[in-house]
Amino acid sequence: MKNIGLYFGTFNPIHIGHLAIANHLVEFSNLDEVWLVITPRSPFKKKATLLADNHRFQLVQIATEDYPKLKPSTVEFKLPQPNYTVHTLAYISEQYPTDKFNLIMGEDNLKSFHKWKNYEVILERHHLYVYPRVIDGHKITTPFDNHPKVHKVAAPIMEISSTFIRKAIADKKNISALLPCNVWHYIDEMNFYRK
Repeated sequence: MKNIGLYFGTFNPIHIGHLAIANHLVEFSNLDEVWLVITPRSPFKKKATLLADNHRFQLVQIATEDYPKLKPSTVEFKLPQPNYTVHTLAYISEQYPTDKFNLIMGEDNLKSFHKWKNYEVILERHHLYVYPRVIDGHKITTPFDNHPKVHKVAAPIMEISSTFIRKAIADKKNISALLPCNVWHYIDEMNFYRK
């Protein structure tokens, strides 16, 4: 049985912050693997800056090729939209009944976790691995901080956002240091985020 962490995101694009957190979690916790679950483009929201699902999957795939414990996952591409995390967890647990699945999230998401659909069911069936976030220089506290199924992991705090990267590329800034080298080459070659 593998102990797997699920790290959800649009990964638009995946950057070194995502990789640093995922790799830290798989190396410094009891997780055997981390699956980077790419959130599909909602059919109800056409966001111009959101790359097509297949391109974001391609970026995650090339970003993780040198990290054998990190795996890209398109599991949510197969599920009806709009989708909720509780449904993805139920589906993935059915598909891989011998593995144990855990949810990875930042402290900012943990703070609003009580607003998630069926959050009690998630906590009953899964553990949460939470990495630190700082908002406006302040540490975040949540009602779940001392919950037995919530594990705080002292991962590095990464103040990088995909939004910042997209804007910088559109403004013709060289931000290649914030992206895995092969991800930067793919974005550059495909002319993504240029406006």
